[in-house]
Amino acid sequence: MKNRVSIIISLIISFFVIFFSISCTRQAESTPTSAAPESESELLLGTSCRITIYSDHEEADFTAAFDRIREIEQLMSRSIADSEISLINERAGSGIYTKLSEDTLQVLKEALLIAEVSDGAFDPTIGPLVSAWGIGSDDARIPGAQEITDLLAYVDYREVEIDEASGSVLLPRAGMALDLGAIAKGYAADAVREVLLDRGIGTAIVNLGGNVLTVGTKPDGSRWKIGIQDPLSDRGEYLAIAAMTEHAVVTSGVYERYFIVDDVRYHHILDTSTGYPVESGLLGVSIITEDSFLADALSTAAFSLGIERGMELVDSYEGTEAVFVTTDKELLMSAGMTGGDITLTLQDDSYTFR
Repeated sequence: MKNRVSIIISLIISFFVIFFSISCTRQAESTPTSAAPESESELLLGTSCRITIYSDHEEADFTAAFDRIREIEQLMSRSIADSEISLINERAGSGIYTKLSEDTLQVLKEALLIAEVSDGAFDPTIGPLVSAWGIGSDDARIPGAQEITDLLAYVDYREVEIDEASGSVLLPRAGMALDLGAIAKGYAADAVREVLLDRGIGTAIVNLGGNVLTVGTKPDGSRWKIGIQDPLSDRGEYLAIAAMTEHAVVTSGVYERYFIVDDVRYHHILDTSTGYPVESGLLGVSIITEDSFLADALSTAAFSLGIERGMELVDSYEGTEAVFVTTDKELLMSAGMTGGDITLTLQDDSYTFR
């Protein structure tokens, strides 16, 4: 009898051990785990585009993201002969309007808006001067003074004609040319974020040639740490680290595309009033805000305007902060950076805070 009871008790204990083992195993299998970050890169928009995904994903997620960048490049690149921007430029002065995609029209409208609020310091009609200087290409040169004067006559964002009803655009004079290089990457970064979120990717970093956009929060709950480009060094060298939540960081400055003649650095950000590279007392401006689209254009505008007017422009946008780097290697931060959610830590002691 005792043996029978012992056997029954043993069977009951075994049943519960097996039941709880299976239950715990199933629970462990269903508990989500943080995926190891994975990155992929492609050369698009004239730069290295890198996407890093931290959450569970498939190869198709990377494919969709890069396809979206490629689509935007095909629409807006001046170096692609059949792009919409190339077609507009080709038809300048012909009286023929060019029907635009929703993407290109949206970017152009935003570019014209930034041009207006910056009093033309940022101007998407700067194409003729960009071509003449050729900075960043094998044909970089210093145009003659008269050539620059002649080309400046074609730089005026106020002349761009948009037919809202048809979504078409016209440049009224032959010789005018659009260049969206200072805003298209920002738009592309925001577009990639939309693609990733639509595909269920909740945590990622999009880096389009130094235009950095964070998606979601870090898997461990801590803040993202994004480098602020050192304007006197190659891309990827940082003078400071910004700790933040979900934001975009875009830097414009003297570092990215330039050439040197007789020890003078000629950088790619051109002054729309003189036709020469901007001399504003700044080495670089980094904009930190939620949308890379805005940050891209605003960084160029603020750099061109200089410290006082540039900071006024930044402060006029709610939720937008900036770090200005002067030629004396001093850092100035917008008002919201002091005591705010975004913190800045210097990495190079040759720079100081003003």
